[in-house]
Amino acid sequence: MTTQQNAQSEQHFIDITDEICPMTFVKAKLMIEKIPQGDVLEVRLKGKEPLTNVPRSVLEHGHLILSMEPEAVDQNGLGVHRLLIEKT
Repeated sequence: MTTQQNAQSEQHFIDITDEICPMTFVKAKLMIEKIPQGDVLEVRLKGKEPLTNVPRSVLEHGHLILSMEPEAVDQNGLGVHRLLIEKT
């Protein structure tokens, strides 16, 4: 699913809430590789490891984290989050 973000870039989406590490970042990385530079990928993820590892790995690969917002938080403060990544 893609939606127009502005005249120069598009926003893409991947849901990795059913994946476990290390597949969470692998799936996100494969999607990042498919999109053009400057486009934004929205990643829906959950769990302690993905919330730590995916943003860290994205930054290590040189991309930008635009935001990470909770969608549904559990009693541990984890739950489902939405991560916006700009491919650089």
